[in-house]
Amino acid sequence: MSKAEIHTSKGVMKVSFYDQDAPGTVANFHKLAKSGFYDGLTFHRVIPDFVIQGGCPNSRAGATGMPGTGGPGYKIPCETDGENQYHDRGVLSMAHAGRNTGGSQFFICHSRRQTSHLDRKHTCFGKVYEGLEVIDAIRQGDLIEKIVITEE
Repeated sequence: MSKAEIHTSKGVMKVSFYDQDAPGTVANFHKLAKSGFYDGLTFHRVIPDFVIQGGCPNSRAGATGMPGTGGPGYKIPCETDGENQYHDRGVLSMAHAGRNTGGSQFFICHSRRQTSHLDRKHTCFGKVYEGLEVIDAIRQGDLIEKIVITEE
């Protein structure tokens, strides 16, 4: 099981990835993280008791596009048939604008209470196993300092 650390202005979240259930999505996230794509982006969408969302290049300081509308310049397919496709507290999932349109934007769930309708519609590709309190501390505009892949 591969792992990463998401360093934010509010603390560090440690993530284990669903390598078996969403291999393409995990590989894409690893590639973007290793290239520094996420460094300096913000959590541009925060909905209490629902999700925190980041990964849009238009959220970087000096970007001219509307935050929440950008991506890496390509799209990846959804992977929603695996075992771990349930949006529980701490789950990382790929944001998209319709099936097979994900790229770099991801969200992390606050809880299960308002996320069950996302199951098997958005690709779950990992889960925060340490630093869950950081999810609750994040506010709109908080910084993703860097994402470090710690195990592959």
